[in-house]
Amino acid sequence: MPIERRAIPVLRCRAIAKSYRQGAMAVPVLQGLELEAAPGDTIGIMGSSGSGKSTLLNLIGGLDRPDAGSVELLGRDLGRLSDRELARARNRHLGFVYQFHHLLAEFSALENAAMPLLIAGIPRVVARRQGAELLAAVGLGHRLDHRPGALSGGERQRVAIARALANRPDCVLMDEPTGNLDRRSAEQVVELLLRLNAELGTTFVVVSHDERVAGRMGRLLVLEDGRLRDAGP
Repeated sequence: MPIERRAIPVLRCRAIAKSYRQGAMAVPVLQGLELEAAPGDTIGIMGSSGSGKSTLLNLIGGLDRPDAGSVELLGRDLGRLSDRELARARNRHLGFVYQFHHLLAEFSALENAAMPLLIAGIPRVVARRQGAELLAAVGLGHRLDHRPGALSGGERQRVAIARALANRPDCVLMDEPTGNLDRRSAEQVVELLLRLNAELGTTFVVVSHDERVAGRMGRLLVLEDGRLRDAGP
């Protein structure tokens, strides 16, 4: 019989530890944290303020390095990559969405969505076409030429999601993506994530203080005492 091969995890954290200095004292934030995300997973992470949720996302995204342990992206240890290799890996394999959309105010929705493609060296015509397709996928095909100031909060966050998906990343990391939205807009964003996950197979890791958001993911984890525990489906 052929040997069954498991897909390489998109993300794997092994015994992650991270502390910060507070005067002469080292304050531990993460201690021996473990996490694995397979292709197509949707993971919600909850935790109290200051528990280390954003710190964890920064480590997963290669924006910071752990004091101990390793973060692997598609089997590659981020700690062993040069700055240039790390930047390339982030651009190719990861997307980021934050509570505040961080769109460029002087550019249209289409230009914002296409920006990662242009940075990656994709020809402008191709980047604009793919950006328009992504905006149509998130329900904004009729708002391509609108600048962020002319969009609602929910629409701006949808543009941010389209931008995060521009390079067809394997995983999108989201830090309080609905924290700045009203309840109806937040629900629409969550429904959009679940639909995109089903259609594209993208892995989503969503950090949120709101169980109505994190709890809609396929797995719900709680970060406390520096570690993740499974809170059930």
